[in-house]
Amino acid sequence: MAKITYIEWNGTRHEVEVRPGMTVMEGARDNGVPGIEADCGGACACSTCHVYVAPEWVDRLPPRDPMEADMLDFAWQPDPVRSRLTCQLKVTPELDGLVVQIPERQI
Repeated sequence: MAKITYIEWNGTRHEVEVRPGMTVMEGARDNGVPGIEADCGGACACSTCHVYVAPEWVDRLPPRDPMEADMLDFAWQPDPVRSRLTCQLKVTPELDGLVVQIPERQI
C-alpha cells in the first residue's frame, strides 16, 4: 500500500492507504476524501479531479500526456507546474508519501 496525503483547500488532511494499481483519484473517491469529484469516472474527460502536487513530488511523477495537459486547461486556477489530474496518476510503491492539495473548487 502507498500512503497518499490529500489536503483540502481549508487545510484538513486525509492520509489514505491506496493499493498499487489504483489511481490517486480512486484512492480519494473510495475513502470519501471531499473535493475530488471525478465526474467522468477517471476517463480524463473533465478536470474535476484536479490537484496541486507538493513541490517536492513534481519531478518524481511521470510527465503529463497531451490529453491530461488539454484537460488541465479547463481546471480551476491550474498551476503550470504543479497541477495534475488524479485520474492519470497510477499508484505505485514509489508514490508512497505523495502529498496533493485539493483546490477550493472543481469545474
